This record gives sequence, C-alpha cells and structure tokens, in this order.
Amino acid sequence: MLPDVDHFPRIEIDLSSQILQLYDAPDSGPRVYPVSSALQGPGERQDSGCTPRGRHYIRACIGADLPPGTVFVARRPTGEIYSADLARKHPHRDWILTRILWLCGRESGRNRGVGVDSFRRFIYIHGTPDTEPMGEPMSHGCIRMRNADVLDLFERVTAGVPVNIVTSQFDAA
Repeated sequence: MLPDVDHFPRIEIDLSSQILQLYDAPDSGPRVYPVSSALQGPGERQDSGCTPRGRHYIRACIGADLPPGTVFVARRPTGEIYSADLARKHPHRDWILTRILWLCGRESGRNRGVGVDSFRRFIYIHGTPDTEPMGEPMSHGCIRMRNADVLDLFERVTAGVPVNIVTSQFDAA
C-alpha cells in the first residue's frame, strides 16, 4: 500500500507510466493527468537531473491568479506570457509556465537532507509549453504538465498535500 492512502487530496505519480493521479475524494476514482518526468530517469542525487522518488508534500503553491502561460524564472513571474515568438527568441530556456507546486521530501537520506533534498533541488510540478510531449521523460527533474492540467490540479490542492512518486504502480516507495 502506498503511504497516505486515506488522505484526501493526495497525489501519486508513476514514473514508469508518466501519469499523475489526484485522489481528491474518498468516493470517486482519481483524476488522471499525463506528465513528463526527467529525461535522466529516477534518482535523488543533487545535480543529477533525475526525478526524485518517494514520499513528498507540496511545500508551496506559486502563481495563483496569474494568467495561463505566465513565464517563471526562479519561481518569480517574469512578466512574459509564453508564445511561439517568445520561444523562438529564447530557444534554450527550460520553460516553467502557468503554476508551480514546489515539492519537499519527507524521507531523510532519500529525498530530504544533504545531497538528496528535493526542496533544495527545486523539484516542482509545473506547466510547460503545450508543444512539449507528455507521456515520455523529457524534463530536467521536475514533473511537467500541460498548462490546462496544471491549472486544474492547482485549483484542487493546497500546501501540505502528500505527493508520492514511484517508478511503478507496485512500488511501496
């Protein structure tokens, strides 16, 4: 059984299927969203470019009331709204768009603490250009979502919501 299974809402992310599931009510099934995790695969090490596994929680929700497509750098809105023209002008940017759910690890030595800390690694669930593929690993460690999906998710969660990241639905993290 996964941790926090009786907690609502809660988020479970399966890296093998590239799916995020939001359980927001005990009497209904999960809301399912496609995601894109790290191109480098799963892993917890600082500067690895990997997506950390295990039990986390949402530490901060950033971007409420900003327009969809808002561009963030270092968790601050730049004043820009993503467009194809902006993408052509900045072809090498790692686009963080629309909303940010900043994750914090709960497991000392695994995803919390020196050399493995998800929060200090700036691991987020965030929006990305809708031209980016979902369902395949492409990120630098974060969990990327379609902008409409991250908006929907953002409206349904708050800081403190548990997030469990596994490499298959059978992991006990």
